[in-house]
Amino acid sequence: MSGERVHRASYEIDVTAPAGVVYGLIADTTQWPLFAASSVHVERLEFDGVRDRFRMWFTANGGVRSALSHRTLDSARTRIEFRQELPAAPAVAMAGTWTVEPYGAGRSRLRLEHEFTVATGPPGDVAWLLLATDSNSRAELERLKENAERWREIDGLLLGFEDCVRVRGPAELVYDFLYGVADWPGRVPHVTRAEVREDVPGVQCVRMETRPEDGGPPQVTESVRICFPHTARIVHKQTRTPPLIEAHTGEWSVLPDETGVTVIAQHSVLLRAADAERVLGPGADVSRARAHVRATLGRESAAVLERAKQHAESAIRSL
Repeated sequence: MSGERVHRASYEIDVTAPAGVVYGLIADTTQWPLFAASSVHVERLEFDGVRDRFRMWFTANGGVRSALSHRTLDSARTRIEFRQELPAAPAVAMAGTWTVEPYGAGRSRLRLEHEFTVATGPPGDVAWLLLATDSNSRAELERLKENAERWREIDGLLLGFEDCVRVRGPAELVYDFLYGVADWPGRVPHVTRAEVREDVPGVQCVRMETRPEDGGPPQVTESVRICFPHTARIVHKQTRTPPLIEAHTGEWSVLPDETGVTVIAQHSVLLRAADAERVLGPGADVSRARAHVRATLGRESAAVLERAKQHAESAIRSL
């Protein structure tokens, strides 16, 4: 097209895992935030087993972008075609394919192909998109390879749970507390520092310092939070994780009903088993790591939930 240029890129990697296993990892978009480094959150809009339509937020060159996408799944050929309906700027069109080919006994080759168009504009736009596509594609292939190759153990490394609290107060005040993460130091006991950048309304990049219960050195994590005020939800993903955690996503949701509000903290975790003995001592295994992470995240979530409850209920009492 006049004034636009089409770019193509292809990446591939050999994986010591069956093609069906690799295909399964890329076929379920809802699990991408755990298995793909750049994926922050996926909101699935339509899915019938073949056609998958969703909005995804992802990191790119240090920032956060989102795109509305459509995919067509072909499980018989272990192939997925994708197209972005509303591409993230500066792209004006983005499409491609994921292909998994059997490659010997218990091995496969994963190929990712992109075709995208950038409107004529500042040279930096093209350079930005080329860099983002290249770095994200390579990182995704490496992470998918790593997870696929431990497919026999992966279920034991996944941990999901939720905690909740009832609040006798308005949902708006609870959400206000959860949204105001910059104010948590001094209000939430384990949070000692929180730096928040919100370049786009509702998309928060957070650098947080927390104090471990055992009195050890402070831990620093970094997260992206996507805020949905109209549905009183905040989803988040840690982009810099603490020991024992390979990937961590979650959601704060505020659910009003006739008698009050239920506030839920949901977590999904992919454990880093290699850290178990270093962090927990000789002989520590995945089961101990699961218990430790569950207890730690649960305790921290409970502290936030309790302070959100106090914030909402004390405001009502003062009125």
